[in-house]
Amino acid sequence: FVRTVPRRGIFIVRKSRREIIEMIQVWAALESMSARLATLHAPDAEIGKLRHLFDSFQNSPPSEHIDEYSDANIAFHQMIIRLGGSRLIEEATRNLFLHVRAIRRATISQNNRAARSIIEHLKIIEALERRDTELAERLTRQHTLDLAAHVDRYCDFLD
Repeated sequence: FVRTVPRRGIFIVRKSRREIIEMIQVWAALESMSARLATLHAPDAEIGKLRHLFDSFQNSPPSEHIDEYSDANIAFHQMIIRLGGSRLIEEATRNLFLHVRAIRRATISQNNRAARSIIEHLKIIEALERRDTELAERLTRQHTLDLAAHVDRYCDFLD
């Protein structure tokens, strides 16, 4: 987050691994609620746009295009938040987004996360398309909590 010190300036405060994990956990709660709301309210065409984010990765693994996949991954999570249609959730996640985006970018190429991620994204999209509220919420939450577990286990550089 940002800290303002009078007559000294604005500083970005480095977050600890524990703080990053907590931010991811909060994101998981808010994003999974957005997925739930999306199954109830989002137009089919908007949900369909989620699938198109991954069209360019059909014929080759995401690891061969990691920067492009990372961008698609981040866009996917932002779209889930937006599709929920809750301005309050959008505002609440705005502050978290900077940190969660950075850790997603930093970890997407580790431990085959990109390949697992695309499979999980497609399952979430299928649940949204079927309007399966419980499944969409559960898959979305677990997908993001898996990132928290990864950070806890592998991101020693945050300490």
